[in-house]
This record gives sequence, C-alpha cells and structure tokens, in this order.
Amino acid sequence: MRRLLVLVGAIVLVDTMFFTALTPLLAHYVDEFGLGKGGAGVLQAMYPLGALLAAIPGGMAAARFGVKPTVLIGLSLLAVTTTAFGLADSVWALDLARFVQGVSSAFSWTGSLAWLVAASPPGRRGQLIGSAFGAAIAGALFGPVLGAIASFTGTGAAFGGVACIAVFLAIAAWRTPAATPEEPQPVGRLFDSLRVRRIQIPMWLCLLPALLFGNLSVLAPLRLSDLGWGAAAVGGTYLVMAGIEATWAPILGRASDRFGRLPPLRAALLASAVVTLLLPWPQSPWLLALVIVSAGFAFGSFWTPAMSMITDEAELVGLDYGYAFALVNIAWAPGQAGGAAIGGALASVTSDAVVYLGLSVLCALTLLSMLRYSETAAPVAAER
Repeated sequence: MRRLLVLVGAIVLVDTMFFTALTPLLAHYVDEFGLGKGGAGVLQAMYPLGALLAAIPGGMAAARFGVKPTVLIGLSLLAVTTTAFGLADSVWALDLARFVQGVSSAFSWTGSLAWLVAASPPGRRGQLIGSAFGAAIAGALFGPVLGAIASFTGTGAAFGGVACIAVFLAIAAWRTPAATPEEPQPVGRLFDSLRVRRIQIPMWLCLLPALLFGNLSVLAPLRLSDLGWGAAAVGGTYLVMAGIEATWAPILGRASDRFGRLPPLRAALLASAVVTLLLPWPQSPWLLALVIVSAGFAFGSFWTPAMSMITDEAELVGLDYGYAFALVNIAWAPGQAGGAAIGGALASVTSDAVVYLGLSVLCALTLLSMLRYSETAAPVAAER
C-alpha cells in the first residue's frame, strides 16, 4: 500500500507540476504573442478542456482494460506534450500542446487514483486521497518554481526534464502489480450515475473550486504583474500557497474520515465566499499575495472531502472506481476551463471585481443549500 501511494503521489505530482508551471510564465506569453486577458484565459483553459474531452474515455479505459494501462497512456502523452509545449513557438502550438496535456492528465489521474482507492483499507479512503492530493499540491508547489526556472533557462530544457521524469514513472508503473477488471462495466453505468442526485452534489463541489481556481490562475498573476512583480515573485506566491495546501490536505482527509465530508466542505464554502470578496481590492503586491495564499487555502479545502464523497456515493451504487474519478474530471474540467476562459474574458470587458463578486455570491448560495443537506455515505465508509 505504501509503495502504491508513493507511485500515485509521484504521478499526480508531476502532472500538476506541469499544469501550474504556466502561471509565472503567463505574463511572458501575453507580451510575446500579444495575448490579452481573454487570450491568456484560453491558453489556461486548453488543459482542462482536454481533460474534459478525455474524462469518459479515461474512465472507460480504467473500467475495461485496467488501471495500469490507463496510467501508462497518460504518462506517455505527458512525456510527449511537455516536450512539445517547451519547444512551441506560436499560439496555436501552445494551445494544442496544452490541450493534449489535459487529455494525458485525465488518463493518469483516473487510472492512478482508481488504483489507489481500490486497494485502500476500510475507513482510510479520505486519508489516502488526501495524501495523494497533498502530493498533487506539492506538484502545484513546484510548478511555479519550474516556470520561474524556465523563464531564465528556456522552456525547452525545463519542460524536457519533466518529460524524462514521466518516462521514469511509466517504467515504475509498468513494474507495479495491478488487478485487471474481471467483468468490465458498460459505459452506460457512468451515464446513469450522472442522474443520481447524491452524486451530482459532490460533483458540483468539485466543479466550484475548479471555477474559483480557474479565475485565480488568470486574474491573480496578471494583477501581480501589473503591480510590478516578475515571474519569480509570482512563482514564489504560488509556492507558499501550494505548500500550505499540501500540508493541509492529508489532515483534512483524516478529519473527513472521522467526522464526515460535510463539515470541511461547509467551512470551505464560507471561507471562499469571504476571500473572493477581498481579492480585487489590494493595491500592494504583498497584500495581494497574502490574499491569494488565503484564497488558495480556502479553495483547496474542497478537493479531498468532495472527491472522497464521490467515491463513497459511487461505491453505494456499485460504480467502478475508474468511472468515479471520471466523474471528478467531468466536474473539474469545465469549472477550470470556464473559470479561466470566461473569467478572463469577462474581466477584460468589465473588471476583476465583477468576476470575483459573482463567484462570492455563488459560494454563498451553495453554502445555504448545503446547510439543509444531510450526509449518509461518508459515515458508512468510515465505519467499515
């Protein structure tokens, strides 16, 4: 179990490292290719769009062929697309590489997390998902550092190193034993689950933080750049934010196993509603950086209990874990893409404050609806 957790943690770490490496480079690409906030949002959105397109195929691959082949497909695509992104010299090449990298992410995340959850002992699902997600956040922590390094060394060399790590992880995954499905579930079971209300609710709680992070990934680094900070300082801000999240995720996972999924989710909704109101106003880059770090902590507190809640409900209806994490991608991807592309475009024609105010209202309305919601699956999972 420990070896598998290390492997899964390493896979999601490398994946998110490349995803967040774009953040400190965004202002550079805006200047080099003449992108506005809308163009920057599209570039950020291509990754989750690819993940959305591949969410169902990734779940089908895990349910039909097994988790190991699914992971190997994802890591192979990761190696190719990180190299392509590093060597890209046009907007369309950047967008295409970013899109296919999102496809690779859908396969590697679905396969690796389904692999982990299927092998998890009773009552430790939240803790293990939290530990894996902590590793993913550590990848998000090093991603801006990688981007800052790339701003000095060149993107080809920096991202080529990520490709080499992906190849090494593919070899490690190939050598790790994994079960294969005896009776693969038809994809119709996945579509049936989308009509189940108790699955729709945790899916929304995965979509909402993706929407919040999508906006933050575009508006926050550009605002820091406008206030005079360069790629290294922007990367340092996200480094601190991700470091706090990575430490917090396993703790949150254990708490959700013991006390249920809803208490941390309600706290995350309240904190997110407050912090999004504060984001547009700081005029000092240091103060804005503090608010950004606080926002990352609030938004990141959704992931572990919400994903655990999806797997709890999927187990109750007999849904394959590969399909369960396909549901996570189906929820996360449009939120991340919409937050980046629509948020960036809306901010360019109105203001950052309009976008953040709308998100704050959305969090508050969700919190009000969740006050009346009762949980059934998480306590059962914790007792087994």
